[in-house]
Amino acid sequence: MNGAAAGLSPAPAAPGGPGWAITAYHDTAAIYRQLDALIRQPLRPLRRDRMAEVLARLEERCAGSRRLAEQAQRHVPGGVQHNLAFNYPVPLAVARAEGPYLWDVDGGRYVDFLQAGGPTVLGSNHEPVRRKVIELLDACGPVTGLLHEYEVKLAALVSRFMPAVERFRMLGSGTESVMAAIRAARVFTGKKKVIKSGGAYHGWSDQLVYGMHIPGTGRLEAAGIPASASRHTQEFFPNDLDGLRRKLRWNRLRGGTAAVILEPLGPESGTRPVPFGFNAEVRRLCDEFGALLVFDEVVTGFRVGMGGAQGYFGVKPDLTVFGKCIAGGYPMAGGLGGRAEVMATLAAGLGGKRIGGRAYVGGTLSANPLSCVAGYHALLEMERLDAPAAAGRAGDRLTRGLQEIIARRGLPFVAYNQGSIVHLETSGVMLLDLRSPLKLARELKARKHMLEEMGAAYLAEGVVTLAGSRMYTSLADTDPVIDDALERFDRVLACVEGAA
Repeated sequence: MNGAAAGLSPAPAAPGGPGWAITAYHDTAAIYRQLDALIRQPLRPLRRDRMAEVLARLEERCAGSRRLAEQAQRHVPGGVQHNLAFNYPVPLAVARAEGPYLWDVDGGRYVDFLQAGGPTVLGSNHEPVRRKVIELLDACGPVTGLLHEYEVKLAALVSRFMPAVERFRMLGSGTESVMAAIRAARVFTGKKKVIKSGGAYHGWSDQLVYGMHIPGTGRLEAAGIPASASRHTQEFFPNDLDGLRRKLRWNRLRGGTAAVILEPLGPESGTRPVPFGFNAEVRRLCDEFGALLVFDEVVTGFRVGMGGAQGYFGVKPDLTVFGKCIAGGYPMAGGLGGRAEVMATLAAGLGGKRIGGRAYVGGTLSANPLSCVAGYHALLEMERLDAPAAAGRAGDRLTRGLQEIIARRGLPFVAYNQGSIVHLETSGVMLLDLRSPLKLARELKARKHMLEEMGAAYLAEGVVTLAGSRMYTSLADTDPVIDDALERFDRVLACVEGAA
């Protein structure tokens, strides 16, 4: 693994202060040195006696969740429908969510650092937004199939926050929005190739189930997808600008590149972080080779700041993919925005006639009144309360506390954050890649299982995380909430093999 982006010039000072979740950009090279050291060491899991206690405690406390999971097994493939559901040793069944907490069907309360995968920057079930949604439901119901004022108001609001979004199209999910972005880029440029950063997740469409989670794996997870669906999809290793340039140069000889798509903080919400100047360098490469730059801001849009990661880094993408945050935690959360002439390829209805053809995009529930009213008022509330910055301060406090625990306990684990996106790497499974195929084959299963065990241990202490290695903080995470969570993390990390 290499944390240095080849060819990068020194980065300018990162912006900070009011409005941004990231007050000081991390030393990316230093983080990679720590991560490299972590994956070179033997695993440091929980002691076996402690892990047995964790499983016994969850078995006792989560009896209702287990009963519901057993019912689900009879009706739902695998018993779980949500990609983010933590299901070891049992899927947690939630009955209530409010602010920083979740309550399960057995009455247990948990500090919620999953936050539905990131959309609820205000915290769960924010009352002022809920009230507006109820008013809308009383007035016209959730969907009409016709134009509603809130789809116009939401589009205008997104454009105000992100000037690069000259036009905005509401869609049903991040996956749909990525599909639309790729289709629009191909129609606009007349080119076919799409390049992504290896390990990044851009939804589950046929063409983007490629190089997912672990760089270099290509079609490893593409079961059921014909090879032809992803034959124009390529990946480069994270932060490897020279590798990206080589692919762009080679593609130019074969018809050109339609788009480069990136998570601006790095793959998997910054699990493989990028240096501050990385996105600007990719912007220059796209301009040089005539490719569109697509930012996947499904997680970062409005969480890094109301101007998104593009505003924070000062880089203007041609297209921006939205999801999660665009409806503030309500369903049908997706959208695509960008340059007016590119977005014109997606015109629908009376505006759908375009010389040279259009990129066909649909969706019966796209831009439904419920999602649009929720998104509009959630974004206004986030702006009014400076929620991204408040959530970022909570992320800073959580990260500092985790770093102190790790140092005090003498552990090789790594904690860092990009504002309200907090990473706690204990097994390093997400840092493996195919440049070390023997290490990947030998250690993938064990490192993945350790991550499951760590997540279960946090759960037993009343903390919900994303897969045991990532946390999203929110406006609702006050200092007492964070400090309470840190005590819970400390109790878990004290039980790691060899911990002081």
